[in-house]
Formats: sequence, structure tokens, C-alpha cells
Amino acid sequence: MRHAVANLYGGGARPSTSRHNGQMTASGILIAESLLQARPLDGVSLHVRKVSRRDAGDPKAGQPLRWTFIEFEVEDEALDRLAEALSHSLDPVGGWYCDFHTNEFTFVVFSGRVFRYRRGTTEGRAEAEAYGRSVGVPEAQLDWPE
Repeated sequence: MRHAVANLYGGGARPSTSRHNGQMTASGILIAESLLQARPLDGVSLHVRKVSRRDAGDPKAGQPLRWTFIEFEVEDEALDRLAEALSHSLDPVGGWYCDFHTNEFTFVVFSGRVFRYRRGTTEGRAEAEAYGRSVGVPEAQLDWPE
């Protein structure tokens, strides 16, 4: 699913995990076009930090050229619910995924599949990347930050 993070954040900088109402939160970006029309993302509260649009898609991979980026934060206690909800809401066609991060863990969610690994773990990342390739994520979009 992925957008080119370096293009969006000018060199790869990305919103970091922060505190919201005294609770640790995870941060990530959801591409609105990655969601299935018939399966809305439901049951998880997201704190939206920014919404923007950019030409970042790969039409050859079945993606629209223009994407809507939703930068969000989510409370730690909702991480597993968010991953589960996304796995049911993401379109399996077009190589879509959503990633989000805490200080300790990276979550990479595809339609029907969730990867969670300690940040910096090469084996966890390699497994998620291999799966992404198998479902059609363009190589340049396997760019989630650690």
C-alpha cells in the first residue's frame, strides 16, 4: 500500500510516538484509498494529526495515482484492535498495507495479515517485506520506517 515516506516527509522524517493525554501512543499513516468501500475501519478511535493529498501511487500496481494520507496516533491499549480492524478493512488488491509504530514495536498490516515485530529486528522486517512482495506491493513502497 505504501506511499513513499521520503517524499511525504522530505528525507524520511516521520511523526514520532508521543504522549497524548498522558498515555503513550503509536503513530502511523493510513492511506484512505487503501480501505475497502464495503468494510469501513470501525471500532478504534484515532487521533488525526494531519490529512493531505499527494500523487504517490503506482497505477501499474492497481493503485490510484493520488492518495489521501491520514497521519494518526492511537493509544497503546487500542493497538491490537486497530491491527485487527485494518486487516479486515484493507483492500487485498493493489498491494495495500498500513504501518504504525510505538517506541518498541512496528506493526505492518495487510488485508488478512498482521506483522508485529520489535523495531530494528531484521528478521521481522524481512518477513513482512516478503509477504508484501507476495501480495503485490511495489518494491519502492516497502519503505516503512524503523
